[in-house]
Amino acid sequence: MSLIVQKYGGSSVGDIERMENVARKAIASRDAGHQVVVVVSAMKGETDRLTDLAHRASHTADPRPRELDLLLSTGETVSISLLTMVLERMGAPARCYTGAQVRILTDSAFSKARIQDIDAEIIREDLSAGRIVIVAGFQGVDENGSITTLGRGGSDTTAVALAAALEADECQIYTDVDGVYTTDPRVVPTARRLEKVTFEEMLELASLGSKVLQIRAVEFAGKYQVPLRVLSSFEEGPGTLITMEGDNMSQGSMEEPLIAGIAFNRDEAKLTMIGVPDTPGIAARILGPIAEANIEVDMIVQNISNDGLTDFTFTVNKSEYQRGLDTLRELAGDLGAREVYGDTSIVKLSLVGVGMRSHAGVASKMFDALAAEGINIQMISTSEIKISVVVDEKYLELGTRALHRAFDLDDRSGQTVSVEGESAG
Repeated sequence: MSLIVQKYGGSSVGDIERMENVARKAIASRDAGHQVVVVVSAMKGETDRLTDLAHRASHTADPRPRELDLLLSTGETVSISLLTMVLERMGAPARCYTGAQVRILTDSAFSKARIQDIDAEIIREDLSAGRIVIVAGFQGVDENGSITTLGRGGSDTTAVALAAALEADECQIYTDVDGVYTTDPRVVPTARRLEKVTFEEMLELASLGSKVLQIRAVEFAGKYQVPLRVLSSFEEGPGTLITMEGDNMSQGSMEEPLIAGIAFNRDEAKLTMIGVPDTPGIAARILGPIAEANIEVDMIVQNISNDGLTDFTFTVNKSEYQRGLDTLRELAGDLGAREVYGDTSIVKLSLVGVGMRSHAGVASKMFDALAAEGINIQMISTSEIKISVVVDEKYLELGTRALHRAFDLDDRSGQTVSVEGESAG
């Protein structure tokens, strides 16, 4: 008998009718001979509602973290209680647990706690008794007994951690979309659902803007080799399996697919310091204060020296752009820079695929496809399985579609898809 952990996000349990749909899926899995553990998020909008109440009650943008975590955890507690009642009414023996009751032990970093251990024995007993077990996502408990939360998207991490602790055969993440696509179908309607993708590729896609899965959950699944499957709560289908690289060979081929997908990130901004001395340590003198301001740097380019001077450019998240710009302006005088300027009208386009390891010419093909559309590349960054470029934001859709065609990623069935998308929660 196999064991499956299923996770359902806020939209999937948004009301009693949707909970009944979740219950039917869990019962169908049980009737198919599986032991089933269900992890659920708070009902859609509930976490935002509770956060707003906390701000109004405390008259501050930063309520006390311990009390805020306790408050926010109630959203998932409501969900597990109601879903268990629905299951019992539908004739399925079920029992629900909060993170503290299961003893999902975390550190004490409120609002972003890390899981340290899980006591899964109580769940195993219920499963052996034929019950469907419902566990609250997003929440845990520290060694002092204080309720903690895992941060936005933490229910994905709860599900994967439980799957690892229970040595589950598969962890199924149910959401608004029916799998992982070659790119956002809202930008490229002919985007194709991937049957399989590796943990490495999914980590890159998630870090580059895909919101299908939380990054921490994918990291956890890769570390403990928990097979993940992304499925739709509202449609039947095989979804997308996220697994080890050796398991990802396409049917009928001994080669990995060249490109898994195309990601893009609109939340990029570019900062440039012009005319700084081209001397050893200049990068540290620029980026040191940026790091001290707690600003995360992404891509970096330093131009070739001209008359002993160079230009230094890097990208940051758009939300940190103004702080970064102010920091550089404060540095400019000490470094003797001629000018500091920034640009928020950029976007990062990225190709992701483990197949790049064994194929030459991917970068040139990417650059040719963009050049054919008159798209100028401002910055380039590469890794073993990723190539990223920065271009003007007005070229986001044109560039994504051009790359999708160039690497033959379009759906051949002629069907197009339309998805709303549900942030990992």
